[in-house]
Amino acid sequence: MTDHQAADDRLYFRQLLSGRDFARTDPIARQMVNFAYLIGDRDHRRAVAVDPAYAPAEILAALEADGMALAGVLLTHFHADHAGGNLFGHEIAGLAGLLEQASVPIHIQKPELPWVTRTTGLGTDAFVAHDSDDVVRVGDLEVRLVHTPGHTPGSQCFLVDGRLVAGDTLFLNGCGRTDLPGSDPAAMYDSLQNRLARLPDGTIVFPGHLYSEDPSAPLEELKRRNPVLAPRRAEEWLQLFGG
Repeated sequence: MTDHQAADDRLYFRQLLSGRDFARTDPIARQMVNFAYLIGDRDHRRAVAVDPAYAPAEILAALEADGMALAGVLLTHFHADHAGGNLFGHEIAGLAGLLEQASVPIHIQKPELPWVTRTTGLGTDAFVAHDSDDVVRVGDLEVRLVHTPGHTPGSQCFLVDGRLVAGDTLFLNGCGRTDLPGSDPAAMYDSLQNRLARLPDGTIVFPGHLYSEDPSAPLEELKRRNPVLAPRRAEEWLQLFGG
């Protein structure tokens, strides 16, 4: 497990890799190499879990071992490898299993609501539907929700203390697919160029999958080497990356 946390800092931030840090015996988890995240306030001993799929009980156990209590879930998007549900015929544990152990709110963007209820089988009352730039408080910590449609209608990223948890919107090499149900290549271009690329260069990007050698990188570096962030007109970008 990777801990991006100075010992004397109140921010609690853990990046956990499926198939290695949890769900070690699950071949789908090992293949999909999803990241889950734990983000919280050490002083208040409260945290949220980001995309707790595959083995929610193990993710909760990791949180408990650190002396933290679950305050909620932040979901980047509705796909089963992030939220739980059926993935190509394989049933993946996720939000439904987590709620059996902890009754907490699940924070999503409003356009994602009809999609995530179908994927997870949960009712709308399980979710708190937000607008972009809403803030979720965890203790005294503020997590900003950034709506980044493109991969899905309600895809969102999370900004906290100079870190961007980017889900499947932005990887260290490339971006999420835009040829799936609910995807929108033009919206993805806008999210990348007009939302994420305008963040401070020192922002550290933490993706939703380990599709690169490193698990995180500064946005400034991604602007130099990730082709989906290269400055270009929308028409050109869509020809290259439109799905």
